[in-house]
Amino acid sequence: MIIGPKYKIARRLGAPIFEKTQTQKYILHLERKGKKKGFSKPKSEFGIQMNEKQKARFTYALSERQFSNYVREALLKKKANVPQTIFEFLESRLDNVVWRIGFSGTRLGSRQLVSHGHISVNGKRVNTPGMRLKIGDRIEIAGRSIVKPIFIDLDEKLKNTNAPSWIKFDPAKKMAEIQNKPQYLKNENMFDLNAVIEFYSR
Repeated sequence: MIIGPKYKIARRLGAPIFEKTQTQKYILHLERKGKKKGFSKPKSEFGIQMNEKQKARFTYALSERQFSNYVREALLKKKANVPQTIFEFLESRLDNVVWRIGFSGTRLGSRQLVSHGHISVNGKRVNTPGMRLKIGDRIEIAGRSIVKPIFIDLDEKLKNTNAPSWIKFDPAKKMAEIQNKPQYLKNENMFDLNAVIEFYSR
């Protein structure tokens, strides 16, 4: 997926949604630009909903079709907590989990690792970034891929990894296991999934 100029997109949406825009320097820059040029939330209800949808979509680097499919699938589930269900769909993607445990510094980089067959799930090499993981699934670097140049300084990178509580990660073995479902907490994310649902429910 081609995203475009990340700094401009982040400034337009008013949130540091990409990894490269999450430095303290850029966040302060974003705040100053927002106050100066009006990069605050859009005034209309539709504009607010659109903005939140775009923030969520770009956070996970998904196309409009991919993202809308997740939302519509969640809406079709009976008795579902829809924001929670959407969040589970997004967070349980294999490429996202690979990023969460620090095998790559960006979600797009993690997507490339999966696409190139460098990751295995439950002992089997996979190449589907959007594979939906479930409780009990084990994720690790596949076979001989561990000696590839792309992983040459992985041990050093993993020292700064803080996997979320729903993932058990052993940096020494470079193995992760899904232990629970990710929980959607609005104040811990840069997007509001309730507004996203309102956008698609129009």
